[in-house]
Amino acid sequence: MTDKLQQKKLSQQEVIRLERDLAKFANMMDSVIRIPFTKQGVGADAALSTIPIAGDAAGFILTCYAIYKAKQIGVPQEKLSPVLRMALVDAVVGFIPIVGTVFDIFIRPSRKALDVVHEHIRTEYQIHSESHVIHPFLHENLEKKQQQSAFWRNPAVAWGWLHLPDLLGLLFIVLLGVAVWMGGVWLWQWLQVMNAG
Repeated sequence: MTDKLQQKKLSQQEVIRLERDLAKFANMMDSVIRIPFTKQGVGADAALSTIPIAGDAAGFILTCYAIYKAKQIGVPQEKLSPVLRMALVDAVVGFIPIVGTVFDIFIRPSRKALDVVHEHIRTEYQIHSESHVIHPFLHENLEKKQQQSAFWRNPAVAWGWLHLPDLLGLLFIVLLGVAVWMGGVWLWQWLQVMNAG
C-alpha cells in the first residue's frame, strides 16, 4: 500500500489530513499538557512508562504506529530509521524506574516522527504552514467552522482560535505567578506581625 501511495502523488489536502492525524497522535503521546507557545510537554508516553515493562512496550508499539502513518504519507524508510532507533532506545531506557519516565519527557519519538514527516512534505509538497501540526484538533475544528462561516476565515479570529490553549496556559501561568507573589507578601506581613508581637 505504501508503494502505491509513493507512486501516486497525494493531493495537498490528503497530505495535510494525514499529517494532521499524525500530529493528533504525536500530541497525545508526547505533549497533551504543554508549555504555552512551545512544543515541549508531557503526554501518554511518559504516563505509560510509569507502568514497568508493559508501559514501555506499549509506548514502543504506539510509536511504531506513528512510523506507519509517516510511511503512509510516503516518507522513505531511510528518513524513518533514526526515529525507529530512538523509539528502541526510549523503550530500553524506559525499563529503568524513574530515569525512564524522565527520559520519556525529553526523548519524544512520536514528535520526532512528526518532525521528519513535516520536513518531508515541505520538500515534496511545498506545504509550509504549520497550523495543522501545532494544534491539530483545533485546526480540524477550525476547518469545519470556516466552511460554514466567513467569520472564522478572518486571520485574527483563526489565529486566536488556534492559539487558545497557549493563551489560556499563559494566563494560568500569570495568575499563578500573581497568586505566589501575593501569598509571599501575605506571609512576609504575617511574619512581621509575629516578630513585632
